[in-house]
Amino acid sequence: MKVALSFLKKHENTLSKVLPLVAFAVPLLWLYLLDSGSFELMWKGRTFQLFFMWLIALELILSWEIIHSNKMKKPTSAKTLGFIATLLLPTMYVILSNYLGLNTAIAEASQQSGIAWWESMALSTEYLAFTVFFCLIIFLQFGKKGLKDFSVPAFFLGIVGVLYTIDNFFPYGQFTPFQLLVPTTATLAANVLNLIGYQTSLSTASIMPRLTATDLTNPPRTATFDIAWPCAGIESLLIFTTVALLFLKRLPIGWKAKTAYFAVGASVTYLINILRIATIFTIGIDGGDVQLFHFYYGPLYSIAWIVSYPMIILGSQSLWRKIADKRGNKKPK
Repeated sequence: MKVALSFLKKHENTLSKVLPLVAFAVPLLWLYLLDSGSFELMWKGRTFQLFFMWLIALELILSWEIIHSNKMKKPTSAKTLGFIATLLLPTMYVILSNYLGLNTAIAEASQQSGIAWWESMALSTEYLAFTVFFCLIIFLQFGKKGLKDFSVPAFFLGIVGVLYTIDNFFPYGQFTPFQLLVPTTATLAANVLNLIGYQTSLSTASIMPRLTATDLTNPPRTATFDIAWPCAGIESLLIFTTVALLFLKRLPIGWKAKTAYFAVGASVTYLINILRIATIFTIGIDGGDVQLFHFYYGPLYSIAWIVSYPMIILGSQSLWRKIADKRGNKKPK
């Protein structure tokens, strides 16, 4: 017991910094044991929560030296006990939702309210609840500055919850502000399919553009899909915008460099979405598993790029500084 207490005392600062990560690692592991299949879905699944954990870890690594935990008083003080209770909120939510009927109550209330995708409201609520819990934990642990330091994972998780909720209320592309970009995206995807040898036709008579791609080989093979904003990757652009703006805001570089970084990242994100749609049609024509790619591997391309881009920016900044230092050293004294 004394050895354990001595270890905790010695590493108190380190352990306190990783508490937000632990607070969500436990309930996510529990959820995985309850429903591992939900972690195999990007859209309307829990794979985004794994990226949320990755973003927390990234923020801890990047800000390890500058973040400082609020010192807790005695273990039995009201402040300490309140903080411990807050750390347990994500786990308690899993218990309430999966064992005490909260998910069922949310689904039933959503169905009675006439929400189109009422069966998905429990998951949307989980994302939003976890966002609130995370902000509360960060505030109690690191103060107002901590909310700024950890704004990227908080906004990432929150925006996913909001997007899920919007789609639940307005399915099939009915949310017009997000659907406005879809016809252009569908047109560009059709052009890509034409370039690789398919014959395409695009109808924009309804809310969702209908794209048909045909392989004219003998026998001809065809794939037809309606395209809504979640299918067109609008959520990827929104997530990228949120993450990029919050990340770039913290970088000590000029606004021109920030604008260039954002423009490049957004362009690549949009290009990936176009290629993803084209890939869905090629998989459909070849008789592959369209649903698996549509709900997991396709969105994974975009999200993998989005979470990698901050590291690319940091790497490019480091490389540029090294080049500048070398040029400076070569100047005649």
